Amino acid sequence: MKRVLEPIDRVSEVLFGLIMVLTFTGSLSVATAGHADVREMLIGALGCNVAWGVIDGLLYLLGCLAEKGRSLAAWHAVREARDPATAHRLIGDYLPPVVASVLETPEREAMRRRLTALAEPPARPGLGGDEWLGGLGVFLLVVASTLPVAMPFLLVPEAARALRISNGIAIAMLFVCGYATGRLTRYHPWGMGIAMVLVGAFLVAMTMALGG
Repeated sequence: MKRVLEPIDRVSEVLFGLIMVLTFTGSLSVATAGHADVREMLIGALGCNVAWGVIDGLLYLLGCLAEKGRSLAAWHAVREARDPATAHRLIGDYLPPVVASVLETPEREAMRRRLTALAEPPARPGLGGDEWLGGLGVFLLVVASTLPVAMPFLLVPEAARALRISNGIAIAMLFVCGYATGRLTRYHPWGMGIAMVLVGAFLVAMTMALGG
């Protein structure tokens, strides 16, 4: 069964939402912050991640549409090729380079025959249920990543202590994202976890310095 969102996509969306909310919690001055300041920060963080969740979800759908369009264009091109050699080249162009490099001419010809034997392809690409679910998943992941970092400010009355707990949760989440990325990309998980914490801290500092 095909996943709606690949694991690396999930990690990326959580990381994106986490970076966004950290720019808000990091800008809070615990020395002078009152309940109104904390409330304003929480509303800003949630509102920002909701907005970016919608944008990221729409970008995900556009990416799916573009990928489907590319597949459909390749399908049409193979069916309409003037000779088998052209169709073989088009098949190789669409496939990943490693896969294309091991396909022999008879295998490409078999693929060409199967593609031409299929029913007439649609004129334009469309989005199915899986793509819409994926877009919703992107939105939910970006928004949900706000909650663990924001919750201490709702549960702990002292702003300084809440910020320390929030930062600890954020560091743990950054490490988990890096560890998962390391396992998915075959890099050292612990090294990637530590690197993600450092990179996340740098990105937050840079975003805040640029007025983000």
